[in-house]
Amino acid sequence: MSERDAASRHTPVLLQRCVDLLAPALAEPGSVLVDATLGMGGHTEGVLSALEHVRVVGVDRDPEALRLASARLARFGDRFTPVHAVYDEIPDVLERLGLPGVQGVLMDLGVSSLQLDEAERGFSYAQDAPLDMRMDPTRGRTAAEVLNTYDEADLTRVLREYGEERFAARIARRIVQARQSAPIERSGELVDLVRAGIPAAARQTGGNPAKRTFQALRIEVNDELAVLGRAVPAAIESLVVGGRIVVEAYHSLEDRLVKRAFAAGAEISAPPGLPVVPDTHEPYLRLLTRGAEEADAAEAARNPRSQSVRLRAAERLRPTPEHLRAGDRPAPPDPRGPRGRSTRPTRTPGPRRTA
Repeated sequence: MSERDAASRHTPVLLQRCVDLLAPALAEPGSVLVDATLGMGGHTEGVLSALEHVRVVGVDRDPEALRLASARLARFGDRFTPVHAVYDEIPDVLERLGLPGVQGVLMDLGVSSLQLDEAERGFSYAQDAPLDMRMDPTRGRTAAEVLNTYDEADLTRVLREYGEERFAARIARRIVQARQSAPIERSGELVDLVRAGIPAAARQTGGNPAKRTFQALRIEVNDELAVLGRAVPAAIESLVVGGRIVVEAYHSLEDRLVKRAFAAGAEISAPPGLPVVPDTHEPYLRLLTRGAEEADAAEAARNPRSQSVRLRAAERLRPTPEHLRAGDRPAPPDPRGPRGRSTRPTRTPGPRRTA
C-alpha cells in the first residue's frame, strides 16, 4: 500500500473534535502530543496540519502501520517521530526520547483500518485468510493457536466476556469438536463453525454472526483490555499540568475502563464528611465531555467506523497525589464485572459537549 492509498483508505474518526479538544493544551510552541495508537496516521496528520508548532510522537505495535504512517507524514520532517511499541509502554518511550512530560495524549482504540483491510492478517470475518489477528505480527500467539490450544471452558469465557456472545458455549463446543479432525487455521472455517453453533433464528438479525467471535479472539490475542488498563493511567501520568487526554473506544469493555480511570481522577479522594478537603485529595482531572460523545448522523454516514465510537476526554489539573499513584492504589476494577477473571493461560517470558 502506498502513502496515497493509506490516506484514501483511512478516514480518522471524529478528527475535528479530537483536534478541538487537544488544541488548548497544545497552544504553546514546542508542545508534544503522543498519538498512542498511530495506525495509518490520520489523526496525527490532522493535528500536525492544524497546529504547526506541535510535535507528535506516534506509537504503534504494528511495523507496517509505522512504515505507512511514516511515509504519509514525511513532509512534516522532525515534527513527527515514529516509535515501535505497545501503548502501555508510553513511560519508557518518553524516557528514551528525553521527554519528562507531554501536553497531549490521543488513543484511538481497537483494530485499525489497515489491519481490517489486509486480508492476510485474518482480522476480518468477511474474507478467508489465515487466522493470525496479531497487531504486531512479529511476536505473540496467533488466533489459530488460541482456537487450537484453549480448552472448551477457556474458549467459552473468551467469547462470552470479550465478545459478549450469547451462544459462547455452543460455539466453543463446535470449535473443540472440529479441531479433533484437523486444526482450525483459516477465518472462513471459523465463520462456518460460528454459523453452525448459532440457532438459525439468531442468524437472521444483527449482521454477520461471527462478528462477536472475531472481536473476542482479537482482544484475547492482543491482550487488549489488560494493555488498556495499564495504558490509560500511564498516559495520565505522562501529562503535564494543563495537558489533555482524548480516548476513542469502540465497545463497552474498552469504554468502561476509560470511564473508570477518568472518573477516579475527577473525584475527591478524601473520606466523606470532612469539613475541609485537603489539597492532596482534590481531583487531579477535569472531565471535558459529559459522558461519552458519539458521532452525529453526518459523521456516521461519512465514516461507517465511527458508528460505534465513544469519545471521552479529560484535562490534568494537578499532579496525581502520592497516595493515588499507580502502584499505591488498588487494582482497577475488572471491566467485565466482579466475577470476571483472566482467561489467558500462564505465559512465560447524541453527544453533549462541554469543552
